Formats: sequence, structure tokens, C-alpha cells
Amino acid sequence: MEYEAVIGLEVHVQLKTHSKMFCGCATAFGAEPNTLVCPVCLGYPGVLPVMNAEAVRKTILSGLMLGCEIARFSKWDRKNYFYPDMPKNYQISQYDLPLCKGGRVGKFGITRIHLEEDVAKSFHFAETSGVDFNRAGTPLMEIVSEPDMRSPEDAFAYLTALKEVLIGGGVSDCDMEKGQLRCDANVSVRPVGEKKFGEKVEIKNMNSISGVRRALAYEIQRQIAAVKRGETIVQETRRWDDDTSVTSVMRTKEHAHDYRYFPEPDLMPVEVSAAWLAEIRRAVPELPEAKRRRFVAHYGLPEYDAEVLVADASVAAYYEQAAAGSKNPKAISNWVMTELLAKFAENTIAPAQLAELVAAIDAGQISGKQGKEVFAEMFATGKNAAVIIQEKGLAQLSDAGALEGLVDQALAANPKSVADFKAGNAAAINFLKGQVIKLSKGKANPQLAGEILARKLQG
Repeated sequence: MEYEAVIGLEVHVQLKTHSKMFCGCATAFGAEPNTLVCPVCLGYPGVLPVMNAEAVRKTILSGLMLGCEIARFSKWDRKNYFYPDMPKNYQISQYDLPLCKGGRVGKFGITRIHLEEDVAKSFHFAETSGVDFNRAGTPLMEIVSEPDMRSPEDAFAYLTALKEVLIGGGVSDCDMEKGQLRCDANVSVRPVGEKKFGEKVEIKNMNSISGVRRALAYEIQRQIAAVKRGETIVQETRRWDDDTSVTSVMRTKEHAHDYRYFPEPDLMPVEVSAAWLAEIRRAVPELPEAKRRRFVAHYGLPEYDAEVLVADASVAAYYEQAAAGSKNPKAISNWVMTELLAKFAENTIAPAQLAELVAAIDAGQISGKQGKEVFAEMFATGKNAAVIIQEKGLAQLSDAGALEGLVDQALAANPKSVADFKAGNAAAINFLKGQVIKLSKGKANPQLAGEILARKLQG
């Protein structure tokens, strides 16, 4: 019997805000433990939360980018549980009335997007454990997918596309190493053709998109093997160990009623006015897929180039600025992808400077090989290409009259090569071109020198 997987993902995204969800503490990453805290995010008795409007705005913006229906009325709920990472013993979240419903990421549906506060971070040492509350209270958006995925590759594609949209919209940096994007996967298996879902298992502790793919691949095979042995799959939460590439049981899965949800009494409901929704809608940026299509149509780029450039919003913006001032947008793409992409974070070359360098190569002022030398100097110093070309004396000799004189010298000094060419050895022209370049001390424009040589030899 053949089996198939049914996969749904719960993606937690830390929103890019200056302060936490219900207090004024900063959300900076990397601070000393328990220094970005206050009585509100530490859960002291008697304190009152104040909603972060920017976090609500960014959640609505995310919903609009993903084609969701935006709720004009939603509310806050208390999700009760007892764990060291939640000082109040409840989390302020949204249960039955989320901010966003529906929507899609590619061909995969979204059930809902709701907003909540993040919990603290636990650290476990050899003999002790510690809790850092700097993260507690950070605005956290949860995006729950429909169970539409059928393979680890589907999940990988979903997460890659979702991350691209959220970064492009400025909603989050989605740095998984910093915990800004975290994913829990729900997976079950069933016989192919069966409509009823199998018992789902939730997988946690995946810290990369490729880790999600590997964890799902393992868990799907584990469940199929168990079912074939006649075992019953139970609903549970499992931990993914990236080092050993296996999942292991953490706990039996809780149900919604275990959290004893009830409306948050200290916060008013969220009412989204028509004017505010229209304002947020106007801020929706061009989405990655549309941008890829435009790069292909407008700049004449291959689909591969568009895919690479659009994958990073800052790289795409840089390319557009450079290409806007260039007659050769494909050459700009080549330079960005081959020379800049790997070290883009340290880039010192302005888009207009790159366009100037490409123009110098296209005009024959310098060769492509010299262009790489100029580029390296530009990257190191921030100087313009024209300045470096002049300082290093790299300008090619492209004066036709001057080159004709050097060509005549090369022809006169190498009668055998001339005879070889006229006898049918077409490669002989390359030797003669090398002699012209040698006479020019490396400055002759190779293309123009070749054209003049060919004209004289064939004449």
C-alpha cells in the first residue's frame, strides 16, 4: 500500500518593531540577558499592557500581501499555561477572532494570521538552567497554513516564498539564527486516495528551512514504517535533533481547551477603520513574483538572473538603481551576481558607480579583465571607475588612426604570420593581434585592433 503525507505549518515571525508588543522595552537582539525588561514583560502583578499599533499594522500588511481577508474587528485572548518562559503563566494571543483569515502562499492556503507576544528564552547548562526575558513580549505573528502540503519539498517551497514576501515587505528580517522566524510542522500520513487525515504529530526545534525539510523527510518515513508494522500513531509533540537527524518524543500534544482561552480583560478589542486599512493597503509593495516577471520583461534578463536578484530585496533595489543608469542591464546583473552578491553586506560601490564601470567597459575604455581590477579597487577605496582608470593609466587605446599605425608595424615585422593567414590559417590573426597589443604596451583595444587587422589582411 502506498502512503502520502499531509503537512501543515505554523510559522512564528518576530515583527520588525522598535518596542515590544505590550510595553516600551526595546526589541534589540544580542543584549545582555534580562536587561531589556520591565514590570509589564516580567509579568508583575497589577501592571497593564498597552498595545503596539505598529505591530498590528505590520500584521495587517502581511495579510494584505498574502491575500488574506482582514478582520475589521478582532480581540485579545489569554492562553493559559505554566512554563518558566512565560512569567505571567499566560500568553496574550488571539484565539477565535484573528486579524487575518484565508490567503495563499503560491498554491498553498493560509488558515489564519494572528498576533501575540513572544515568550522568554530558556538556556540549559550542565547542571543548571536559566531564562532570558529580553525576548518576552516581542511582537510575534503566527501564520498557520492549511494542510495543503504533501512533501518536504512543498514545505521548503512554502517557507522560502513566505520568507521572501515578509522580508520584501519590511515586516521582519526573518533571521532564523536569531529566532526571528521559527516553524512548527504538523505531519500525518494516510493511504493514497484516503480522504480522512491520519493522527498528526507536531515537530519542533527546527532552526532552518532546510532543517524543516530534513525533519519532515525523517518523520514521514518513521510514521509510514510504524503504520506498516501495525502500530498506532498518537498525537504528540516531537523534538528534531539536527545532529542525529531524528525526531524524539517531547510530550503528548495539548488541545485548545487545555489552554483555557478567555478574552483578555485588560485590552480593548482591535477595530480597524476603513481609512487605516486603506492607508496600509497603499503601503503594500510589489511582491517578489511580480518583480521577477517585471525584471524579465523590462530589463530583458533571463529568468535565472531575475530569480537570484529578487531573492534579496536589498539586492533587487540595488540592481534597479544601477540598471536605471545603464544601457546594458544584463551586464549590470552579471556584475551583481558574480562579484557583489557574496559580499553585499560589505559593499562600498554605489549603484551609479557600478553603472559607470560597465559603461567604461562597453565603450572600450578598458577591457573586461581590466574591469575586474578596477572593480576591486572601487570596492576597497570607494573611488569612481574613471578616477581609478586615470590613476592607474588603464585606459585602452581606441584611436583608430593610432591603432592603424601599430597594425602596420605588426604586419611589417611578421611577414610569415601574414602569409600563413593568407594561406588559410585563420588563427594567425590572433598572433598578430597579440603583437599589436604588445606594441601598445597592453593598451590597444583588442576588438578594434582585430577589426583593423582583418580589414588589412583581407584587403
